[in-house]
Amino acid sequence: MEEEARQLFEEGIRKKLVSPGKGELSTFPNGTKVIFHYRTSLCDGTVLDDSRTMGGRSKPMELILGKKFKLAVWERVIITMRQGEVAEFNCDTKHTSLYPLVSQSLRNISAGKDPLEGQRHCCGIAQIHSHHSLGHKDLDQLQASPQPLVFSIDLLEVLRPGSFQLDVWAMTDEEKLDLVPQIHTDGNALFKQGQIKEATDKYYNGIACLKNLQMKEHPGDEAWVKLDHMITPLLLNYCQCQLLQGQYYEVIEHCTALLFKYEDNVKAFYKRAKAHAAVWNETEARADFAKVLDLDPSLGPSVAKEVRLMEGKIRSKEKEEKGRYKGLFNYNAPPATATTG
Repeated sequence: MEEEARQLFEEGIRKKLVSPGKGELSTFPNGTKVIFHYRTSLCDGTVLDDSRTMGGRSKPMELILGKKFKLAVWERVIITMRQGEVAEFNCDTKHTSLYPLVSQSLRNISAGKDPLEGQRHCCGIAQIHSHHSLGHKDLDQLQASPQPLVFSIDLLEVLRPGSFQLDVWAMTDEEKLDLVPQIHTDGNALFKQGQIKEATDKYYNGIACLKNLQMKEHPGDEAWVKLDHMITPLLLNYCQCQLLQGQYYEVIEHCTALLFKYEDNVKAFYKRAKAHAAVWNETEARADFAKVLDLDPSLGPSVAKEVRLMEGKIRSKEKEEKGRYKGLFNYNAPPATATTG
């Protein structure tokens, strides 16, 4: 224990045991999965992140050792811990310079966004020295003026290699590419079973997986285009799920982005038309339905049905509004009588 503490101190890490763990210390071979809660603070006690409250939910961090996680110091300190142990690690600046980028990704994930959203196509060190915002004032300040940080780690579980299924984020590029068709199939099966939310999550994971790979390619190159063609059907299925869940403006946004690249995609026009109709954009909906008929006349009966449905809703809305305002301009109504109390 003393030797371990001395080694950490020499590396610029000071460990404070808060609560001892149980059992023997794991050997932590590469491929070990560790599950832990963390809280990151400045040395003055200001809390930057807390996995127990981030995104309004208590979701622990999961890490596969030996996968070259961007914040290497977390791997370094965790291998000194026993399962169930809680400890604080005060880490010098040389260990924390990349934390702003890691924190940005973790915050994106907790908000349901792409973990790489807002990060440029360059290495972490280049990003640290570039002058762009991470979208969070505290992270921008930390990026501009790196400083020591205190990581409070609660090691919940240690899983040996082979005892669990790899998460998508922990896979190699090849493993991700091989997994996407299965994700697509699983999403389709869930959709047919009426499990729309679960299907949405599957399609989202498939899209995120391919987007992650696509970021490593130059836009327009053969590999980038191939990945984009794989993303498109997943995105259209995702939009169908979002239509059923009332997320109309998101559908409009995604379909518009698709049509910017693939201007003859009839499914994108059809889903966007339905979304426009749902939010009372009658002109835009009619234009998109007309484009659907131009591209695929066989969809005439389906389009006609949707247009009739839209027109019926518009008539009902107009009738409701007339009834609501009818009494406001009724000049034959008796005048109000003033009273005194």
